[in-house]
Amino acid sequence: MNKTQTLLIIGFVWPEPNSSAAGGRMLQLIEQFQQQGFSITFASPAMDSDFMVDLASLNVEKKSIALNCSSFDLFVKELNPAVVLFDRFMIEEQFGWRVAENCPDALRILDTEDLHCLRQARQKAFKKKREFTLTDLLREDVAKREIASILRCDLSLIISEFEMELLKTTFKIDEKLLYYLPFLLEPISENTFKKLPTFEQRSDFVFIGNFLHEPNWNAVQYLKETIWPLLKKQLPEANLDVYGAYPSQKVLQLHKPKEGFNIKGRATDANEVVRNARIVLAPLRFGAGIKGKLIEAMQCGTPSITTSIGAESMQGNLPWNGSITDDANKFAEAAAQLYQDKKLWTTAQHNGIAIINQRYSKGLFENDFAQKVQFLLVNLPQHRLDNFFGALLQHHTLSSTKYMSRWIEAKNSKKE
Repeated sequence: MNKTQTLLIIGFVWPEPNSSAAGGRMLQLIEQFQQQGFSITFASPAMDSDFMVDLASLNVEKKSIALNCSSFDLFVKELNPAVVLFDRFMIEEQFGWRVAENCPDALRILDTEDLHCLRQARQKAFKKKREFTLTDLLREDVAKREIASILRCDLSLIISEFEMELLKTTFKIDEKLLYYLPFLLEPISENTFKKLPTFEQRSDFVFIGNFLHEPNWNAVQYLKETIWPLLKKQLPEANLDVYGAYPSQKVLQLHKPKEGFNIKGRATDANEVVRNARIVLAPLRFGAGIKGKLIEAMQCGTPSITTSIGAESMQGNLPWNGSITDDANKFAEAAAQLYQDKKLWTTAQHNGIAIINQRYSKGLFENDFAQKVQFLLVNLPQHRLDNFFGALLQHHTLSSTKYMSRWIEAKNSKKE
């Protein structure tokens, strides 16, 4: 790069790496672009939170922006970023047309986090007590919005191989618009491994997850009502500690210390909590993407019991770091066996470390990703000519979005 180029990230929320996997993912992307030589401005219409990362300490400029307000147009025009990264499709819907209008030469990248339409369709099927099918997905209004957003962008970052395949085969998205980029992690060295607490130094089970995320709340209910009673019968002395940011009153009411079921709320240090547990339980019954809690378990050398949805796209052809089952009785049995069998537990632990090092080590991805960004910056006009449906959506859909936004802005100014 001859001169420093600017990346503008437009965040759905300010990053909270200790509250959610999405926050950690965002910091990984910031690091990647800084390594490529970009100066970064992070803008968001969200309110500040007590747990947001200090962006200044990361050498990232922070900017609060407003929805449905032309002040953003002036800001983005003056900033003139080479690349704009939208954090989730809802942000691209809000700001994509403004970026396209004021900075037409900026490369537009969408970070999907996970496919929201897939998560929602699975959740609806689960609530209706039936199997999820791809037809459910095609009927989703959210799918139409999310796929339109992917088509309007020059590149979309996809975190899961299952979702990559789904976009290519079910939605017929051109592969050139998609880029598989999972979590980008430091490999686990022999030295780091030796410092992990041993089997004997650990005790109890743990669940950890942000309670604003519906799959997590559902998993905790499932643990409380079904799985934990089965497991407690086999291990009367064991406890399950449930951690997570933003617990509601409904969550707190599940706290039953006499039953060994403890609601702990936000973890001051999630890493420490998971490192000291013997096993992570994650009975997720719907969801999408790849699961931060299960990645964290592997990083901490903590085996996990999860479901097929929990483990989706995570291990490739490698053995899981514990067990995968969708049956509650088998889930409890596998957890009890792993909890008591040191040899089985140690094998599971090593499996998890192999998954991290062979599938999520950032060194596997960073050079290729940097080359992809540079290629698109150089070849953007041709890339866009090849994406006719994206141009079509940009022309029509965003005209309606633009006029709706202008109408809201005019209405708000009259109130003032």
